[in-house]
Amino acid sequence: MFNPIGRFKPATAKAHCDIPCGIYDPISAKIAAQTVQKMVLRMQNLEEGDDHRAFANTMARYITVKEEHAEKCKEELRILWADYAWPNTDAAEIAAKFNAALKLAGQCKQTVSMENAENLVAACDDIAAAFWATKNQEYSDPLAAARYGT
Repeated sequence: MFNPIGRFKPATAKAHCDIPCGIYDPISAKIAAQTVQKMVLRMQNLEEGDDHRAFANTMARYITVKEEHAEKCKEELRILWADYAWPNTDAAEIAAKFNAALKLAGQCKQTVSMENAENLVAACDDIAAAFWATKNQEYSDPLAAARYGT
């Protein structure tokens, strides 16, 4: 077989992602999960009133944002799970945490359930705690309530 490089064989590159930046933070998954939670709250509190078109438009927008952010949460979780090395952790335990969180994100897409949304946020917090423990840091999110708002 023809080797266009000639006699030289390139070394095998090993990196956690396509561009080895080394920057990970589970907060993006949590923010997406909180957005799902907020959209569920808004959907549950939306009253139809007399203008059905305005109601349908607003509900459609809430649904779209809920769906997009549930998928974004899944994407962020998949990247963190697959690309981060997870040093000094039990692989089966980490896999179980991510599996549960990914399933919850899928359930949030399928339902309008505050329980599912709250559980997704809690699952993201659980993963964040495990992640930061690998860096010998205690996880906290002191701005969670302020970010979520009323």
